Amino acid sequence: MFSLNGKRGIILGIANEHSIAAGCAAALKNAGAELLITYLNDKAKPYVAAVAGTLDTDFLLPCDVRVPGSLESVFAAAKARWGGIDFVLHSIAYAPKEDLLGRVTDCSEAGFLEAMAISCHSFIRCARLSEPLMAKGGTLLTVTFYGSERVVPRYNLMGPVKAALESSMRVLACELGEQGVRVHALSPGPIKTRAASGLDRFDALLEETKARTPSHKLVEIEDVGALAAFLCSDKARALTGAVHYVDYGLNVLA
Repeated sequence: MFSLNGKRGIILGIANEHSIAAGCAAALKNAGAELLITYLNDKAKPYVAAVAGTLDTDFLLPCDVRVPGSLESVFAAAKARWGGIDFVLHSIAYAPKEDLLGRVTDCSEAGFLEAMAISCHSFIRCARLSEPLMAKGGTLLTVTFYGSERVVPRYNLMGPVKAALESSMRVLACELGEQGVRVHALSPGPIKTRAASGLDRFDALLEETKARTPSHKLVEIEDVGALAAFLCSDKARALTGAVHYVDYGLNVLA
């Protein structure tokens, strides 16, 4: 139905084989794309390298968006090897534990700003760095959650942060549209990932979600990857500026 042969892109946010970004990377690779995969630090590198190995990808670079120049060096490396890129998958989110587990009412200014910088502003930075490398157009994808628009128990600070991310996505889609750059947010239902494990009583949220969805199923990383691959293809050329739910209909329920 579609092919990504000849397309090249950057994957940000793989922690291990269970990561949403890993599922997306696999789908993109299987559709024919070439990948640059990043890892957070030396501690994370073996887990990410294992994922890259299964995808026959040797373009592996460190990236910590908190470190000045780190994100920029990734895009510079992509330009040096490929000349340009066709897509970026941004799957990065973080909030300090004490702020994540507590009430939004009580969150610290420092924790709020750090969560926004890492989880939201880093995507804006990706857009800025991608723009000169997408002369023929391209696709920017980020990952969100429906806790951005509804109060999800124990999602806490990440709700306002994801709301800002989604709003930024829409603005970027408008600003970069004339250049042919499409911008989207993937919104999966709850998935048991390393990042999600930091949420209070996340296992209970999974069980509640499975009970509530019309099909009584939980989404998997492969489901998110299939959508990511399609959105990066030329078949999705008329789509931009949208939040795409991958959640077996959870988002439509009151």
